[in-house]
Amino acid sequence: MATAGQWIEGARLRTLPMAVAPVIIGTAAAFDLGALHWGRAVLAALVALLLQIGVNYANDYSDGIRGTDEVRVGPLRLVGSGAAAPQHVKMAALGALGLAMLAGLALVILSQAWWLLLVGAGAVLAAWGYTGGKNPYGYMGLGDVFVFIFFGPVATLGTTFTQAGAVSAAAVLGSVATGLIAVALLMANNVRDIPTDRDVGKRTLAVRLGDANARRSYVVMLALAVAAMLVLVPAKPWLLLVLVLVPFMVRPSWLMLTGRKRKSLIPVLKQTGLINLGFSVLFAAAMVLTGR
Repeated sequence: MATAGQWIEGARLRTLPMAVAPVIIGTAAAFDLGALHWGRAVLAALVALLLQIGVNYANDYSDGIRGTDEVRVGPLRLVGSGAAAPQHVKMAALGALGLAMLAGLALVILSQAWWLLLVGAGAVLAAWGYTGGKNPYGYMGLGDVFVFIFFGPVATLGTTFTQAGAVSAAAVLGSVATGLIAVALLMANNVRDIPTDRDVGKRTLAVRLGDANARRSYVVMLALAVAAMLVLVPAKPWLLLVLVLVPFMVRPSWLMLTGRKRKSLIPVLKQTGLINLGFSVLFAAAMVLTGR
């Protein structure tokens, strides 16, 4: 039976900044539009965090029963390592996704944006379908597309709309930027796993691109995230604050380009998550300073 520490490790806390960042950006964009509802922001954060934990456990369960995680470098896999029974991990995944649905329902009721129920249902199906079911899209190289959509525009613009009833250019470009950083984090994870994923037929985008191109794409995505903010600088000069992150992008980018040992890429996950969180905080600071 898995210990509490193993369950926490299985939740993959390093990926959680990826869930929080779009909520911070979306809330900051709502503030810029003259609307800020802390209660709705907290609910949006709960939805995002619970979805992320749910998809992490669902991924652990589905990859574990397929045998994908039997030889894996990186964080503990509960099923693959034998630390927890598959059914227990499945129930943990469904429990987290169920709580996310309840928080999402409360957010929809408060905002009266009923059409978001369909978006929420799509997010839950996407969370399970990443590696679950007969034809998981994560095994076809589509995981990066869905991560961009749901951890970029959907999470960010959904947060903004539930508070302001509208979206803005800042919200849209902020959603693109945080989505790109989220995909960069996924790419770092998948580059590390190219050998084992290829052997079990898991055709992630990293596998399809090949090792060298997948590593380069990580650097390109971080660069594009910063460039997206520079587009807004003429109207919102304080967004130059995001340039503070550039020095912190150098080390993970260098590791991605030069780290040949698979274990050397593990720190990149945490570093990329912190970059996304730092980006969202600097974006929020820029929105507040712009509004003064």
